[in-house]
Amino acid sequence: MLVADVGLGALLWWTIELFFLFMFIWIFIALISDIFRDHELSGWGKAGWILVLVILPLIGSLIYIIVRGPSMAERSAKRAAEAQARFDDYVRDAAASSPAGGTADELTKLAGLRDAGTISEEEFQTMKARLVAG
Repeated sequence: MLVADVGLGALLWWTIELFFLFMFIWIFIALISDIFRDHELSGWGKAGWILVLVILPLIGSLIYIIVRGPSMAERSAKRAAEAQARFDDYVRDAAASSPAGGTADELTKLAGLRDAGTISEEEFQTMKARLVAG
């Protein structure tokens, strides 16, 4: 049986090797995607870096991270800031296009009706609970 032939040490070592293989593949893909996302790098520069990474994957990856690491971090931070700005714009647009004006406006209207005597305190509490629950 194959399982009986493998010891715990061999299994742990295989797991560590697999982890580092996946980590290396992840880093390689991140570097390749950074090369293609960099608009300041010329086509020949991109081709050169791809060639270095394909021919010498480990050394090329280390050289790329040392040489282009700071600009890689800046591009990543810029993309994250742009994504956050787009998300914030979306949230603002969604909140502005709310048909009822939001829960706070509804609660203000209910409080005005209660203060005017149009609805009772019990009705106010019931409607408030319904609004807050969603």
